[in-house]
Amino acid sequence: MEGLCSRNERFPVVNAAMSTPPVPTPLTEAARVLVVEDEKRIADFVGRGLEGAGYTVAVAPNGAAAMEMLHALDYDLIILDLNLPDMDGLHLLKRIRNRRSTPAVMVLSARGDVDDRVKGLELGADDYMPKPFAFPEFLARCKALLRRGASMPERFQVGDLVLDALRRKVTRSGETIDLAPKEFSILEYLMRYRGKPLSRSMIVEHVWDMDYDGLTNIVDVYIRHLRSKIDDRYPVKLIQTVRGIGYMIEIPTDNKV
Repeated sequence: MEGLCSRNERFPVVNAAMSTPPVPTPLTEAARVLVVEDEKRIADFVGRGLEGAGYTVAVAPNGAAAMEMLHALDYDLIILDLNLPDMDGLHLLKRIRNRRSTPAVMVLSARGDVDDRVKGLELGADDYMPKPFAFPEFLARCKALLRRGASMPERFQVGDLVLDALRRKVTRSGETIDLAPKEFSILEYLMRYRGKPLSRSMIVEHVWDMDYDGLTNIVDVYIRHLRSKIDDRYPVKLIQTVRGIGYMIEIPTDNKV
């Protein structure tokens, strides 16, 4: 188990026992971050700060839980502690890098010797930040890693629905579907975050680049238009309403192979 500071060293900038980290302006798109940390105090501190910056955060208290969560969902960034209760964090890092989909990984560890840092980077970590740490620097490094991996695919597919972002073309079952510009933008956003519920406010901020206020019904109107074009004529309905949140696109569970 690792602390933010050593037993005899006062942490000069940020400490998990202090108040919540400063909250920057929220991001338009919520990248998914998995924090692998067994010490609840640190995990809560880091999680609150990242959520305040606009990220979607999940916490795994050990390596086994982290692997289960990675199998269930794709993440954009992993914050990895090395002193986990069930396995060495470097072993978990190897397992992460052996997967087909590999997000950016930042090691956040009290093991800050040069040899430890070199070994972590050689095993596939994208960044290595020793504890204790200053939260503003930590957040800046997270943003840099996410920018570095921000090149998004040009082609998205959910079932037989295919969207080509480069050619601005949508097909379902091989049949071309004509969409208005805003319809295309909403569909691309849904498909880019397949399986993730997106709130109406997130859709408005992403597609219209403005605040949600005053646009209460516009998302619902455009979703109806989209459904009429990509769902109504097909037996499998892909755009799903998530009660109390908004919408997502995914193959319904009973239609998955």
